[in-house]
Amino acid sequence: MIADLLPESVVAVEAFGEDGVREFGDGPLFPEEEALMVRAVAKRRREFTVVRSCARRAMDKLGVAPQAVLPGERGAPGWPDGLTGSMTHCEGYAAAALVRAADLASLGIDAEPHAPLPEGVLSAVSLPAEQERLLRLAADHPGLHGDRLLFSAKESVYKAWFPLTRKWLDFSEADIEFHADPPPSDAASAPFTGTFRARLLVPGPMVGGRRVDHFDGRWTATRGLVTTAIAVHHA
Repeated sequence: MIADLLPESVVAVEAFGEDGVREFGDGPLFPEEEALMVRAVAKRRREFTVVRSCARRAMDKLGVAPQAVLPGERGAPGWPDGLTGSMTHCEGYAAAALVRAADLASLGIDAEPHAPLPEGVLSAVSLPAEQERLLRLAADHPGLHGDRLLFSAKESVYKAWFPLTRKWLDFSEADIEFHADPPPSDAASAPFTGTFRARLLVPGPMVGGRRVDHFDGRWTATRGLVTTAIAVHHA
């Protein structure tokens, strides 16, 4: 699913469902990673292992020797020299997307359960204008949990933003507008898909000599998940 949202230069590896999570969760950890999991509960260890197994398979597909992926500043993953990427996991799903740094400046991906946000979360992560637009989105696309879509997109925005700036970005500092693709003829069974634009409300990063004031991304809601992805190009 994530691969469909990203340019062809990106390698994405996913673990989906119990079988996929079980397979990827059996992968070994590097000693440096193992040291971080000494006191971790089983669920945390499984998530940590699965998403890194995805990342190492993506490295292999790019011709890079598998390496440890250690959390750095604010938890951002540290990638091998010459690569950039993003990881995500939620219940029953994990994914890693990697690309050569010469091909893209940054990536951000996120996956969430396609279900309503817990009470009170939407008001904490959204702007009034975003809430108004979500009402219209819900009216036009019954069954789409726009609040969860917004949360996922904000996560992808932050993951794309941080490697370029090394700075925090608050939920209120990006204003996101969604566009949904026209439904196909068999809309009853088709996924929701579309694009989004995140307008940065603070000075954006410099990329390729230009100031970036927005990120563009794609999204889908299918198979019980909402997934969002952003690819930041050099120019």
